Amino acid sequence: MTAEERDPGLQPERTRLAWRRTTLSYTVAAVLAVKQTLHGGATKAGVIALALSTLAWLGFLLIAHRRVQSMGSARPHPLEAGGAITAAACTMALAVFAAAMLF
Repeated sequence: MTAEERDPGLQPERTRLAWRRTTLSYTVAAVLAVKQTLHGGATKAGVIALALSTLAWLGFLLIAHRRVQSMGSARPHPLEAGGAITAAACTMALAVFAAAMLF
């Protein structure tokens, strides 16, 4: 079977939905970070961690949006290594900043 004969079926749709679910989960985590920072009184370290978390969230949203848009074509391209590394780095950064907000 050649690449032209390949029928991707519903795989692009499932991948698009998975990116949307992940983005929603990431957004909920970011909102909870805001709540955590503001609930106990905003400390300087908490505000810095919150600002960095917001940057990580925006970076992840950019990567996810690009990926969802690319999955809309008939022949979606694979996720580039840079996009995968950026998404993973943003996720790890959010976890580190969340831990920093707790202390």
